[in-house]
Order: sequence, then C-alpha cells, then structure tokens
Amino acid sequence: MKFKHILTAVSLTLLCQITSAQITKTIEASEQKEKRMEWFHQAKLGIFIHWGIYSVNGVSESWSFYNNYLPYDEYMKQAQGFTASKYNPAEWVRLIKESGAKYTVITTKHHDGVALWDTKVGELSVVKSTPAKRDLLALFVKEVRKQDLKLGFYYSLLDWSHPDYPNKTKTETRYKDDEARWKRFQTFNFAQLEELNSRWKPDLYWFDGDWEQSAERWDSKGIVELLRGKTKDVIINSRIQGYGDYATPEQGVPVVRPKDKYWELCMTMNDSWGYQPTDKNYKSSNILLRTFVDCLSNGGNMLLDIAPKEDGTLPEEQVQILKDFGRWTAKHKEAIYDTQAGIPSEHFQGYTSLNKGKDILYLYLPYRPNGIVEIKGLVNKVNRVWVVGNGTMLNYKVHNKNYWSGVPGNLYIYVPEHVLDKDITVLAVLLDGPIELYRGEGKVIENN
Repeated sequence: MKFKHILTAVSLTLLCQITSAQITKTIEASEQKEKRMEWFHQAKLGIFIHWGIYSVNGVSESWSFYNNYLPYDEYMKQAQGFTASKYNPAEWVRLIKESGAKYTVITTKHHDGVALWDTKVGELSVVKSTPAKRDLLALFVKEVRKQDLKLGFYYSLLDWSHPDYPNKTKTETRYKDDEARWKRFQTFNFAQLEELNSRWKPDLYWFDGDWEQSAERWDSKGIVELLRGKTKDVIINSRIQGYGDYATPEQGVPVVRPKDKYWELCMTMNDSWGYQPTDKNYKSSNILLRTFVDCLSNGGNMLLDIAPKEDGTLPEEQVQILKDFGRWTAKHKEAIYDTQAGIPSEHFQGYTSLNKGKDILYLYLPYRPNGIVEIKGLVNKVNRVWVVGNGTMLNYKVHNKNYWSGVPGNLYIYVPEHVLDKDITVLAVLLDGPIELYRGEGKVIENN
C-alpha cells in the first residue's frame, strides 16, 4: 500500500508539472501574440490593392471564369493586354500614406494563379505571361519599405489554373482522389510562399480561398510554421482555418462588436474588388468614413480596397476618396490611432472610442447635433471637453443628478454650429480616471 501511495504522489507531481508547463506555454504564446499584434491594433486603417489581368477587360477577378460567365481561355487572353505601362508604385504608396493608412495589402496572386512577382516555381506570372515583363511586386515592396508603411501580402491558397489543383470551375474538376497530384500542388504552394517569405519578409499575410479544402489538406499548421520560421512576428489573417491572428469580415460592418479581440473589415469603394469601368456605384467618402468610425467604435480596423487599371493608373474616383480620407485622418489622428473600442451604444447616440488609458472618451458625430449631445450613465467627473482637430473648448452640464441617489445624471455637451466638420465631427471628453459606467440596478462597470 505504501508503494502505491508513493506512485500516486509521483503521478500527481508529474501531472502538476505537465499542467504547469502547459499553462506557462499558453501564457507565453498569448504574450507573443499580443506583442506581434501591437502595430496592427494601433494602425486602424489599411489599403487593399486588387491588381491583375482581370483589369484588362474589367471583369470579375477569377470568379468570372469560375462561375462560367466567360470561358477560361477568354479570361486568360487578358494577359496579352496587361502592360503596367504607367505603373508608378511611388505614387501609389504616397497616396496610400496620404490617406492615413498605416499598412497596405497587395494581391500577389489571386485565384487565377497569375503571380505579380517573378516566381520560379510556376509558369503563370506577369513577367512570363504579359507584356509588362517586370516583377511588379518587387517595385511595390521597395516603395512601401522606403515610405515606412507595413507590408501585407494577399495570397490565394487555391489556384484554379494549376494543373495539379483539383477544381477549375464550379462545374469542372481535374480529379477527385489523386494524392500524388495533390502532393505536387502542396509542394508548389509551399514553394511560392517560401519565395515570397524569403525575399521580402512581409509584416502580414492575407490568405484567401481556404474554403475549398480542410486545414489538414492545406497543411495550415505547416504553412504558419514555414512563414514564422523566418519572420516570427508575422501576422496572419483568419482565412487559414483556425491558425490566424485576426478575423476578416467582408463588406458589411458587424452589427454587434465581434468576439475576436482583433478584427478587420475589408471593403470596396464601389461594388468591385478589381477594376471594373462599368461599376460607377461608388460609396461617397462620407459613407466610407462613417464605416471607418464604426470599425473604430467596435475596436476594429478597416482595409479599404483600391483597384488599379491594367496600365497601373488609379481611377479618379478612388484617388479622390483616398485624399478625402487623408484630410479627415490628418485632422483627427488623436482619435484614430491606438484607440480602443468605445462604450455600449445605450450610453451615447453615435460612435465612440477610448484612448489607451481609458480616460478620454471620443465621440464621433456624423450628424448635426442640433445644439447638444447626451451621454447617459457616466459615473466619472468630466474635467473638460474639446473639439478634436481645432481644440475649441466646449461647455457641458449635468442634469437629473439627485443628491440622494447613486444614479449618475445625464451629461449634455453643447456643440455650436461653427465647430462642425464637413464629414464627421469628433469630440474628446477628458475624465477624472478610467471610464466607469452605470448600467442599472446599482451596477457600475469600468469599460473593457
């Protein structure tokens, strides 16, 4: 019996050591993620770039042949007209930076398989297959690094043009069960990612196309290990089935705050990702700015898309939107970068965010407030209120605060007409400490 007790004690000790080691490893992994996500969290705005042979005829990128809107061969003939003859990456990056964006993500290869760089492991590239005959990605990366932006690479995991990829269109497959061919495709995928990673070491990978295979089939774990082998802090988006760092909702802003701590809304300026000259359904700069502050209010980023023409020039509408963003972000940078999600919507009729110390509450007003705005349930004392971008101090007053009640009154801020921004006015409310909110039934919470 004594021997049995000794074995039990030893087993418990080993179990505790294993559990402790697992907890330590989990904490270390969490801390490492927090560190690598720091710049992404602070950046708030990025610019997406969809550029490829699909811009020649202005058809839907890759999907136009996949969905049988036009024959595959007709789609690929666009390569003959892709010249990049007026491509000026320095101008692209200057406009991106002017918009207030802190990072950019470019399509290195869409689902059609045509690479923007001089890949050595595939036959389809702008160097080998188009009149451009240049490594367009190399030129872009050089300017991004020169102008001090963070660099992101979009990469399609699937490749509907590759002879060893099983699917070609929604009605045509190359094979169903052929492990040898699948292994060849995996080798190709890893080789292209190795090229991108070794040569340029981007700060972020934006994967797409993961829905057609499982994480095991893609070997998502192996892909992440490959990429972090050379750049341990590289950020990876969610479209790699369980191995990403942040969520990527598309087009529609989440109605409620996402559960993910880190997330990014990718959105088009009109209705198309790639250049389509017939798509004139552009959102106004005001609508897109409202979308942006909606993301800020919910603690997320916005990745706004631009779509160059085949010659490398940008549509006038898109240039103007970038400039409009630049005007607004330059004026309100205090209330954009390094902010965090704001207060619950019950407390304020509009978008909000908080500074890092949670003692400055930012109010975004995309409307004319008719004299006053109201904050409900604010426990803190207010030290001062000003208009972000011009510093005008604003008057405020608390009503409905009874001395015999613990329920805070309503804070009313007076906003004169002359301080309003033509798009979105931003107010800063300085508190006497980290924000505390009354939520009813005597419950007071510090915003988290």
